Amino acid sequence: MLASRPDRREVLRTAFKWLSRLGFALLGLSGAMWTYATGRFLFPTVLAEPPERFPAGAVADYPPGHVETRYRDRYGVWIVHQSYQGRPQIFALRAACTHLGCLTVWQEEQQKFKCPCHGSGFSPQGIPCEGPAPRPLERLAIRLAGDGRLEVDRSQTFHEELGQWSDPASFVVSGEW
Repeated sequence: MLASRPDRREVLRTAFKWLSRLGFALLGLSGAMWTYATGRFLFPTVLAEPPERFPAGAVADYPPGHVETRYRDRYGVWIVHQSYQGRPQIFALRAACTHLGCLTVWQEEQQKFKCPCHGSGFSPQGIPCEGPAPRPLERLAIRLAGDGRLEVDRSQTFHEELGQWSDPASFVVSGEW
């Protein structure tokens, strides 16, 4: 026996049915993607900022002439034990260049902070010695905590050009411990 062949209308109906189902599925998928994208726009991912205050270790971790680089990436801070105006001090410098805010890099062999964006250079004390930087690096509040360790407060800044580097909250004198 010969199998009966479907007529042309039945083939077209079946094809239209499957194509319309596929079209509606793609339309639903497109709508779901737009809904997801709108939700991501309205409720963005929140990034956790590092704390404003952080412990910076024991005073003994900072020998004279030392620049500590381990806090740059997480907190954007350099801890420096240098002499400033004849007084040995430990102070915290914001790592952002005062020209356009790029993060500076400590160059041990040249004993200076260097901005990779536009070439500004800063002495270990944070004073500009080359390039377009208009003013020294900013100091951050630093103190000896109750347990005898250093604590840096990034929420309080001190500007040399305003005479704020003489503020006792901007440094720890080497002889205090």
